[in-house]
Amino acid sequence: MKLLLVEDDKTTADFIVRGLKEHGHVADHADNGLDGLMLAQEGYYDVLILDRMLPRLDGITLLRTLRDAGNATPVILLTAMGSIEDRVQGLGAGAEDYLVKPFAFAELYARIGALARRPPLNKQVTTLAVADLEMDLLKRKVTRAGKVVDLQPTEFKLLEFLLRHVGQIVTRTMLLEGVWDFHFDPKTNVVETHISRLRAKVDRDFDSPLIQTVRGSGYRIDASPQA
Repeated sequence: MKLLLVEDDKTTADFIVRGLKEHGHVADHADNGLDGLMLAQEGYYDVLILDRMLPRLDGITLLRTLRDAGNATPVILLTAMGSIEDRVQGLGAGAEDYLVKPFAFAELYARIGALARRPPLNKQVTTLAVADLEMDLLKRKVTRAGKVVDLQPTEFKLLEFLLRHVGQIVTRTMLLEGVWDFHFDPKTNVVETHISRLRAKVDRDFDSPLIQTVRGSGYRIDASPQA
């Protein structure tokens, strides 16, 4: 399984990540809510483990943001707040399970396994689209108005990232991490160069451009005219 842990306490995080890796799983970790939200939105995880009290963005708000965006990945909330009211609030925000600290790793692991065995609520997404642009993820094929758009592998990955965030602003940092797996700024124009190449293939021969530059923020793919 691939799991995401969002936990700001280093001791707790190290304990959980080590245990998951010892069981042969991939475990990503973020120590604040904003970074956790970005990873959850960009990655594909079997289960999310969220601390309730987080810096920069609390766990409840993070969870509600994911659910409002249609992210249905199962979530376990970790918290030191164990009252019935707190549990009701967490479950009401969209969590599938709730574990009060301190806890034994064996219990957490059993709950992770139970959630991972649940059948998915929705079928796996195999196509992404906006306006007359469509991407078939299984055939690795992109068309616009029925015309095949020939993309290189990195261009395909870049377009896929944009299409998974239709109507949303994606920053240069998000693209560097999500497309190139750079967790630092390489101080190159790699993003700008590939956006330019992608525009030449996706937008140049069509009346309505879809890939927009949001000055000072990043990029967005949207069928609506840019304001």
